[in-house]
Amino acid sequence: MSKTVLVTGASTGIGRATALLLARQGFTVHAGVRKEADGAALGPSVTPVVLDVTDAGRIAEVADSFDRLDALVNNAGVGVTGPVEFVSLDALRRQYEVNVFGQVAVTQAVLPLLRAARGRVVTVGSVGSWITLPFGGPLCSSKHAIRSLNDALRMEVKPHGVATILIEPGSIHTAAVDKLADEIEPRLDAIGAEGRRLYGEAYRTMTTAGLREERAGSDPEVVARAILHALTARRPRARYPVGRKSRLMSTLGRVLPQYTLDAVRLRALGLA
Repeated sequence: MSKTVLVTGASTGIGRATALLLARQGFTVHAGVRKEADGAALGPSVTPVVLDVTDAGRIAEVADSFDRLDALVNNAGVGVTGPVEFVSLDALRRQYEVNVFGQVAVTQAVLPLLRAARGRVVTVGSVGSWITLPFGGPLCSSKHAIRSLNDALRMEVKPHGVATILIEPGSIHTAAVDKLADEIEPRLDAIGAEGRRLYGEAYRTMTTAGLREERAGSDPEVVARAILHALTARRPRARYPVGRKSRLMSTLGRVLPQYTLDAVRLRALGLA
């Protein structure tokens, strides 16, 4: 019998690549998208599900629509960047609503199904949970949070036969990366004149270096294949660092003294 999986954030990038790969491998894939047009663009091999992970009512409807669910791939996410001093609290809340609370909400809703199927939860985190970048506080801290929550969940549900796996991508080149260049100035406008005076030049430098790194990154298919392994291996690993520089970044974040790590980060981003 084909295994059924729900993939959130499947409109583009890693989520789209994962949904299509799993469908090719024989899974029955329900792909969470924000717009019906995004679902149609995935083609006939997957079943699109309009799903906003911040909408509790819609999450409940989707969970209730399944008779059986073997796996959940938590991939939905957004990225907020900017100086901590000036990032709006609304933007920071949005970061956590999607990347943390949304992922937890979907997981909570489908865990009874996964427990019945002795299924798996695969969550897409980031090496940013190990190595925070300047101006990346909102995004990286949300990845720290979901890593910690995933660690707790892994131990809690193991006795019930549910495996919990974290995917930690490094540099991945997706369509979203190419759009970031157009967002630099609007994001600087959002922090006001004083924010631009204090941080504008450094933010532009950091973002330009970051975009260069991401454009040289791995294809989303690399992450999709790691997710496939996490779903099919008899003994999946607890964590999968995957993609360009993923192992290097997570290792540096764990072993270097803090001020040395600060200097490495600032030098790499042209901010030394």
